[in-house]
Amino acid sequence: MQTYPIPMVPGPVSVPEAILKEYLTNYGSADFEPEYLDLYEQTAQNLQELMGTNNAIVIHTGEGMIALWGALKSCLQPGDRVLTIGTGLFGDGLGDMAATLGAQVRKISLPYNETIHDFYAIEQAIVEFQPKMITAVHCETPSGTLNPLAELGRLKEKHDVPLLYVDAVSSIGGAPVLADEWRIDLCLGGSQKVLSAPPDTSFIAVSDAAWDVIERVGYAGYDALLQFQDALKKMAFPYTPSWHGMAALHRATRLLLDEGLDAAFERHEKIAVYVRERLLECGLTLYPAEDAIPSPTVTAVNLPDGVSWPDFDARLRSKGLVVGGNYGPLAGKVWRLGHMGSQAEWGLVQKALDVVQEVTRSLETEQS
Repeated sequence: MQTYPIPMVPGPVSVPEAILKEYLTNYGSADFEPEYLDLYEQTAQNLQELMGTNNAIVIHTGEGMIALWGALKSCLQPGDRVLTIGTGLFGDGLGDMAATLGAQVRKISLPYNETIHDFYAIEQAIVEFQPKMITAVHCETPSGTLNPLAELGRLKEKHDVPLLYVDAVSSIGGAPVLADEWRIDLCLGGSQKVLSAPPDTSFIAVSDAAWDVIERVGYAGYDALLQFQDALKKMAFPYTPSWHGMAALHRATRLLLDEGLDAAFERHEKIAVYVRERLLECGLTLYPAEDAIPSPTVTAVNLPDGVSWPDFDARLRSKGLVVGGNYGPLAGKVWRLGHMGSQAEWGLVQKALDVVQEVTRSLETEQS
């Protein structure tokens, strides 16, 4: 199995030893041990602080998509109207997911290198379409962008939209997420991005309004939220919990909170600025438009002229650096450097950019 000394993929990110150690401990049966309930509650409180919310936290065993699907299926029924604000692959994809559940979906799709800016158009769509749910992505990882959400939350409240659903998987812990202030009813996260744990837990902050909808819908699948509403009181979970995954998630949240959220945000922002500056010095161009808001956790970069992605990727890997490719219309055109969580570390980032500079210079020499 090939490993790389300079890991800079945009998730799952490298896992610190302190978190990995949680998987080496032998625990009891989570269904019967009060210690597990205490651990769940402590982890949920940490997540509330990370997401700026007093809402209840549901913690799933499974990668982030279980939270995305579970929140949709727990709240939507055939015929429900969903307004999707898409600025990238995942934002548009939320609309496609809702459509498979029988929802009526209206998409506001921006170019993937832009961030949300025309709130007048969004407000008009809300008034005309009267959705049950609005969906948006905070950090569009494939695009390297960060969407402003405060105004979206204001419009949701102004027009009495029941639910605002936000995928914040790639931003929680690396940028301010203010779920209550932004009126987010379903704020979704995952363990494998800034939190730097393995991709085996996901979590959702659920508002009281969302619980009302969840109760009416009554969805009861594996990824359902309903069974978690009274799980701690009843000491009964819908499936066998992963004590190891919960312990790792607790340790991951604790590491960030002990650092201090403001300090963590500053670390990510300073490193992101440095990354963008170094990439431009290498003669590369950034994918996000000039007036778009760049993400502090991942940078999307246009592929250099005259080289294919497999060739460019192989050159980086030959020098120990592994980065991320892309998906959909960005595949083979845009690549990504993930500087989030454990990878938002100055020494690692400098090594990565030294490799990028070396490779781009060698390409220039070959092409001259």
